[in-house]
Amino acid sequence: MARALAEVNGATYDRLRAAHVAAWAGVWRDGDVVIEGDDEAQLAVRFNLFQLLAAAPQHDDRVSIGAKTLSGYGYRGHVFWDTEIFILPYLVYTFPALARNMLMYRYHSLPGARRKAAGNGYPGAQFPWESAETGDEVTPTWVPHFSDPKKLVRIWTGDIQIHITADIAYAIMQYWRVTGDDAFLRDYGAEMILDGACFWGGRAEPEERDGQRRYAIRDVIGPDEYHEHVDNNSFTNYMCRWQLQTALGVYDWLRQRHPAVAADLSDRLRLSAETFDRWRDVIERITLLYDPDTGLFDQFEGFFDRERVDPEVFRTADRSLQVIFGIEGANERQVLKQADVIMLLCLFRDEFDHRVWQTNWDTYMPITDHRYGSSLGPSFHAWAACEMGLPDEAYSHFMLAARADLRNPRGNAGDGIHAASTGGVWQAAVFGFAGLRPTAEGWTLRPQLPRHWRRLSFTYRTKGQPVQVDIRQDEGGEVSVRHTNR
Repeated sequence: MARALAEVNGATYDRLRAAHVAAWAGVWRDGDVVIEGDDEAQLAVRFNLFQLLAAAPQHDDRVSIGAKTLSGYGYRGHVFWDTEIFILPYLVYTFPALARNMLMYRYHSLPGARRKAAGNGYPGAQFPWESAETGDEVTPTWVPHFSDPKKLVRIWTGDIQIHITADIAYAIMQYWRVTGDDAFLRDYGAEMILDGACFWGGRAEPEERDGQRRYAIRDVIGPDEYHEHVDNNSFTNYMCRWQLQTALGVYDWLRQRHPAVAADLSDRLRLSAETFDRWRDVIERITLLYDPDTGLFDQFEGFFDRERVDPEVFRTADRSLQVIFGIEGANERQVLKQADVIMLLCLFRDEFDHRVWQTNWDTYMPITDHRYGSSLGPSFHAWAACEMGLPDEAYSHFMLAARADLRNPRGNAGDGIHAASTGGVWQAAVFGFAGLRPTAEGWTLRPQLPRHWRRLSFTYRTKGQPVQVDIRQDEGGEVSVRHTNR
């Protein structure tokens, strides 16, 4: 406080205001998204990005961004997977130092993740569903029922929503690939990925399936929280396999580039030949409920045996379908709170061909509670619609995400800013409408602009180099692209 007062001592209002304006001008030079042809979308995007930037830890690597930023008491400031999957990509691509701070928060909380794994009888590090200062699990076990506060509802997410460990590994690898920050991966990221892989190696359950030895991951909650205590959730199992594959690659990278670090981690994390053999076995034999003939991923085991819901219910619902059907009723039906398989396709978008996209889009989009389900869903649905070549359909999902706090469509803005939407809006614009993606040949663009947008422009950084993207669309729908180093 004394240092802050000393810096402004004797300064005039005009001088302080000019410094403030100059500082924000620098932020917006690097972090803005420009939309022309749609004033509401432009305002909404800037509102969302401002909320994210205002909450980002500028000078501290022991804190992160909670699910409601610093704007309300919802979720008590706890940090969820929202941070790594929804919020962090914007910072990775625009302000990587802030992204690094937030990943360091996870590193500092590793002891808590190890305590959670050990408490559940598993090796390694199991990151908590809700995290606070120490990284121990702080998800409440019981909360008042949403319609009758005299009743309590058991909250299972802290016990069995386990995909967050792989979500954090995904964010670490995204940061490393975009920034080239080898020192971070060597000193911090690799340890989190490897210890998380130790957890997955222990969590996967060996069993006999159709006369073959397989691995299952039973009794979990996937991203779609309308369904609890499910087996072999496709998102969770795919992410488990991906983290184990990634961990093997990271360990090989360490052995080649930093053998002393590899040896130290091998000793401290008890990584043995048997450990790696177990990981390879899980990678090869884990259950993935994928039909190669149709391209369909079953969301989880037995999902399509559950009761179908009349499409008219989705069309006319004026509140959450979990409220309409009840917690158990929604659990017993084919209705989704948010993207699950669709989110998996987005995160690994170039690993799936158009047939897989089309099949899963046609299957899951019509049975998702888009308006009253989770605020996390619309931004990824917008991104997915762009991948499907449906920019105008993407726009409706995009604006539902962008308006989450400005227009309060779910009636819960009083709990605080929807932090996941703030970052998801950026991903929908940049990964979806602009189609930015890394390829073997470098960074490419596949624009899919809504018909009324005239321009979409933004800056991203790769290996420290700022790159300017400027996409313009004329009234006839012809698109021109400038993609240049700034």
